[in-house]
Amino acid sequence: MEDEKKKKEEHGFLYELFSMLFYLILILFVFFLLIHYVGQRTQVDGSSMNPTLSNGDNLIIEKISYRFHAPKRFDIIVFPYLHQKKTYYVKRIIGLPGETVFIDEEGTIYINGEILEEHYGLENIENPGRASDEILLGKDEYFVLGDNRNNSSDSRDSLIGNIKRKDIVGKVFCRIWPFSKMKRIT
Repeated sequence: MEDEKKKKEEHGFLYELFSMLFYLILILFVFFLLIHYVGQRTQVDGSSMNPTLSNGDNLIIEKISYRFHAPKRFDIIVFPYLHQKKTYYVKRIIGLPGETVFIDEEGTIYINGEILEEHYGLENIENPGRASDEILLGKDEYFVLGDNRNNSSDSRDSLIGNIKRKDIVGKVFCRIWPFSKMKRIT
């Protein structure tokens, strides 16, 4: 009788142990899926997106919407810097696939020969970089700029250049830190 009771207790203990292990693996798997396919947190390092985003801001990036539609003009995206591992840039999309981008000597941005009406850059662009010559974007390429136009490494720099769609990690969804500035980013 006691042996039977011990076996039931051992069986119950093993059942509980395997149940906890199963749920732990399930939680880790769901967490992995969320991080890799739904969203993730990132932190802004630098002032290239001032005044929209500031150094130290913590952001949530959503990764789902671009599976259903193409990135849009003025979306703020995150992409890897291809010349340094584990370094990501946060910039605003200005030029879309198939368009031409040109920035004149006065800092005016032209898309397909038309002046771009936008209110994100607060200053005239002093250095158009490679956009001083018309840039034709490929079928999967985007031209990005930081909102702090004169303090930003972006598509004007040949080290960054045009951003390929496959390299876009996701779209900035909201700022979660600092709490006083917490809001959805559009």
